[in-house]
Amino acid sequence: MNKHPKILICDDDPIVHQSLSLYLDNEDYEHDSAYDGKTALEMTRKEHYDLMLLDQMMPGMTGMEVCQSVRRESQLPIIMLTARGEEIDRILGLEMGADDYIVKPFSPREVVSRIKAVLRRTNAGTGAPQEEQLTTLRYGTLEIQPERYSVRLDGQSIACTPREVELLYLLASHPGRVFDREQILSRIWGYDFFGDTRTVDTHIKRLRQKLACEEMGKVWDIITVYGVGYKFEAEA
Repeated sequence: MNKHPKILICDDDPIVHQSLSLYLDNEDYEHDSAYDGKTALEMTRKEHYDLMLLDQMMPGMTGMEVCQSVRRESQLPIIMLTARGEEIDRILGLEMGADDYIVKPFSPREVVSRIKAVLRRTNAGTGAPQEEQLTTLRYGTLEIQPERYSVRLDGQSIACTPREVELLYLLASHPGRVFDREQILSRIWGYDFFGDTRTVDTHIKRLRQKLACEEMGKVWDIITVYGVGYKFEAEA
């Protein structure tokens, strides 16, 4: 492990690199720069990074395409940077596998705060509250190993982001308990998450797709409690 987190900044605007670099330096973060998506993708394959700041709108290979490619190869945490504030763009970025998004123009202090929040939850052993004992959970053929950020179904490894694993573990470790969206945001994203509650809906949707929650005959399921939030139901 690097003593200091290493961040990859991918944006076609040199001013963004300059401003973010100053703040990252103040936090003793190591950082590299890429000015197009293709270069950023190549750099993630050659170097170890703890997190990527990824601009959504770039010429050539877009941020969405880079995010999709990275997700096929690794679980590198990604924060999307976008000048577009429409909800559909934010939701699409999260569905592609991004861990968070920030709409331009942004404060570099806000970016640093988001980085810290994501890194706290992607470092092994720091993703859950300290007072809770992290234990492997099994429901039928579903196995969740929080310390390894591992999810297996029918003996097959399921590619989940750290946030997806934490969300699934939170629900599955309290079967039958209903969590509203604000509670989930607070427990998984932390008090310094600046997003909205629909982020939770997006992550639940991705988990259901990956775990085939509509499949009949399972002994567990992720249930929507309309107007409230979500719960994990399992047969006794």
